[in-house]
Amino acid sequence: MKLVTFLAGAEVSWGAVIGQGAEAGVIDLARRLADTKSVKDLLAGGEPLLAHAKDAISRAQVDHPLASVQLLPPIPDPEKIFCIGVNYAHRNAEYKDNSDLPKYPSVFMRTPASLTGHGQALLLPPESKQLDYEGEIGIVIGKTGRRIDKADAHAHIAGLTCINEGTIRDWLHHGKFNVTQGKNFDASGAIGPWVVTADEFSGFDNIELTTRVNGEVRQHDTTANLMFPFDALVAYLSQFATLNPGDVIATGTPIGAGVRFDPPRFLVAGDVVEVDIAGVGVLSNVVRAEEVPS
Repeated sequence: MKLVTFLAGAEVSWGAVIGQGAEAGVIDLARRLADTKSVKDLLAGGEPLLAHAKDAISRAQVDHPLASVQLLPPIPDPEKIFCIGVNYAHRNAEYKDNSDLPKYPSVFMRTPASLTGHGQALLLPPESKQLDYEGEIGIVIGKTGRRIDKADAHAHIAGLTCINEGTIRDWLHHGKFNVTQGKNFDASGAIGPWVVTADEFSGFDNIELTTRVNGEVRQHDTTANLMFPFDALVAYLSQFATLNPGDVIATGTPIGAGVRFDPPRFLVAGDVVEVDIAGVGVLSNVVRAEEVPS
């Protein structure tokens, strides 16, 4: 299933996308599963509720053409958004510091407001000219767990989504030991367009990720090159934090971010950023200069 949160007219609802291209449409599951208030609630219901949703989809007619709705972040209110730094082996080498592969993942967190939805503007703030892209695969948790064994980790993954883990590069250096400021400007990144449920994947070991800016490929890699695969991330994070349905893990970005070019190729107003994940879809956003009231 492709699970979405969307705005139709003035009403926010949630449901599933069926069909492809111009024929794609949205089935409003909020109308059909009245006691389930959100995608997060659906995931928390586990396999029985997911099966109920699939049955409802199989019997439903499309409520809205996909092109007629505004897609919001599929999980608008995640309790936690974990982000993993430098997780692709080539990315570690990109630093050219001769460092060994890390023993543990690098972890930081983002606020929900820092990630906008598919088709919405990425905001270039007046405080910086260094808005950068980072295409990433996002894990969405579907089952509560603490100290999850690596062998059981995949059972806690509800599905995958696309993330542009947008970054204000110069603000990363405001603090001596943290990156929080540069990672949390409002609408500096994006997530979506939907969550594709885990049953749609035969495995997570070789999923391709491509990032394009104005049609030009800037990043391309596969999860086969992750230093910390999905199961390792779920197991590690759950050692110190309880993972709950709707929590998001941004699993790291490949080489090719704008800051790594000489000279750097930061985003400017009008640029189109696409994060394309095999088996998930394409997250697309246009950069817009943020308008600040005088």
